[in-house]
Amino acid sequence: MFNNLLGHFSRDLGIDLGTANTKVFVKDKGLVINEPSVVALNMKTGQILAIGEDAKKMLGKTPPHIVASRPIVGGIISDFEVTEKMLKYFIDKVHQEGFTILPRPRVVIGIPLDITEVERKAVEDAALSAGAREVFLIEKIMASAIGARLPISDAVGNIIIDVGEGTTEIAVIALSGVVNWKTLRVAGEEMNKNIIQYARDVFNLLLGEKIAEDIKIKIGSASELKEPLTMEMRGRDLLTGLPKSVTVNDTQIREALGRSVKQIIDGIKATLEVTPPELLADIFERGMILTGGGALLRGLDQAITRATEIPVRVADDPVTCAVRGTGLLLENIPLLREIAIPSTQEEEKRR
Repeated sequence: MFNNLLGHFSRDLGIDLGTANTKVFVKDKGLVINEPSVVALNMKTGQILAIGEDAKKMLGKTPPHIVASRPIVGGIISDFEVTEKMLKYFIDKVHQEGFTILPRPRVVIGIPLDITEVERKAVEDAALSAGAREVFLIEKIMASAIGARLPISDAVGNIIIDVGEGTTEIAVIALSGVVNWKTLRVAGEEMNKNIIQYARDVFNLLLGEKIAEDIKIKIGSASELKEPLTMEMRGRDLLTGLPKSVTVNDTQIREALGRSVKQIIDGIKATLEVTPPELLADIFERGMILTGGGALLRGLDQAITRATEIPVRVADDPVTCAVRGTGLLLENIPLLREIAIPSTQEEEKRR
């Protein structure tokens, strides 16, 4: 009763708990938070020093007693207590402007396809402990499809490829459900590691993760570019131990990223191989949709089209597709209840 009363003054939220960034969508307001999923913790006192953008600035620069960590790995909670505090911070931040002393919002959270029951319960419990009065868990790939405005309720096949930071999810969707899917542990993070390994093997240069990510964003590609791109790559010379700078071009970085791109394409082919022929015909006609931050890699859509002979298009603003999907579901509660995964509490009652 008290929770319901507080709920009238709270703002319903859609949350995309990403490995790299946590995004929060507020009903009737839109996307209000897009901050790194990073928390800085003082190990001596147990105190949280910073969350989000401020904490990300500390990565790789902290003294031994301060740890800047990512509590979400591959869309799954790796540190429950820190995730709970991070969620509470974001929920309170959304309600700062209002008059709610104790916010009790309804929360929709996108979760990976291959999540276990224990991991699912951890997400639920973290959201409830952070102040949510009701938690709906939905498959993140479904949220991305809704955010990309795909007709998920129709009797037609849609294939969506969500290239995130920790994982790539490939799913065939029809009639408000996932027909078949595949999850790969190859995505933005792995691409950064490819660049770090390439720099080590070819130039004897040790790169930091942030430098590798900057290189991927600025000159990374999956297909040949019309105009060549170059960039300075700075790191530590492994032979001398001194700072070193090397100029690299898009061809070299494309070579570095080649293995990850091939694995993503192989995953798409494997998913298509087990898709029913009727849905394949729809997919061939309608094409495939790319979402997630990895969809911004230059020429990835062209590389997939060449390999599968099926047209691929990048969704509008692919980075926010999933969180926008959760926001659209907050405005369509019947559809939300239809596609939401049963809570672990409901499943325990049935047993």
